[in-house]
Amino acid sequence: MASNNSNYSVVPEAKEALNKFKYEVASEVGVNLKEGYNGDLSSRDAGRIGGQMVKKMIQQAENNMK
Repeated sequence: MASNNSNYSVVPEAKEALNKFKYEVASEVGVNLKEGYNGDLSSRDAGRIGGQMVKKMIQQAENNMK
């Protein structure tokens, strides 16, 4: 069974880029994401950020296939 370790990344160099992307998307969807601990973030807001990130990554992948 795979563990959910946030310090693990298949491509370590991508961690900084994904983190920056997360903050950009949070700003776009109107969620105030702060540096460091965000444990007070609602599940709904976290889902909005993650969902929008996935949507944008899929769109990028589709554009690269053309």
